[in-house]
Amino acid sequence: MHKVFSITPFTTLDYPDKVAAVVWFAGCNMRCVYCYNIEVVNSNGNIEMNEVCSFLDRRIGKLNGIVFSGGECTANPLFLKLAREVKSRNFCLKVDTNGSHIEILKEAIGEALIDYIALDFKAPKEKFTGVTGSNLYEKFISTLKYLLEINFDFEVRTTVHADFLDEADISLMSEILYNLGYRGNYYLQKFLSTGENFGNLVDAKSSFDHKKIISKLPIKLRNF
Repeated sequence: MHKVFSITPFTTLDYPDKVAAVVWFAGCNMRCVYCYNIEVVNSNGNIEMNEVCSFLDRRIGKLNGIVFSGGECTANPLFLKLAREVKSRNFCLKVDTNGSHIEILKEAIGEALIDYIALDFKAPKEKFTGVTGSNLYEKFISTLKYLLEINFDFEVRTTVHADFLDEADISLMSEILYNLGYRGNYYLQKFLSTGENFGNLVDAKSSFDHKKIISKLPIKLRNF
């Protein structure tokens, strides 16, 4: 039985302009080299759905947003059920996703369950398997195109470890986004060595100069 891994009861950082909580879903269909949520990804979780609902009940009037993260929240069978519980309590819902489960996202968006999405653009096609340990690039692209097609409210972000992605990669990824019609901010998050991660990575040996990025999109930096 799939469960939720943990809940962060309060954050002002994870959902733009919202006071929120983060529900961390166990399990993931990628194994990104820089991912430090190893415990979350490898876990089946330990929090039952009814416990999450009780938490939501206690936060009514105290929070205005809930973030679903992971792991990959859309890969967890509880995703749609809990999204409905969140919306039935009138919270706004933000979803952090790698974009690999478009059918789940379509269903959730069709039911008006999601208010905002943070979509992870892991790597260009040639480097995608090396970075994510998966062959899910085309699924990501399908999700990106879908969100653009329906004019959904979302951001695109990329975690940068300079030994895996360089300025030319980011320039290419920005160009892909622009050519598909994305006009929002492109957020770059610097890899921070916080201990254990799937690739046993430490801080990058290669340098990374964001000023060398060629982009028609506004580049926004986090942790740089």
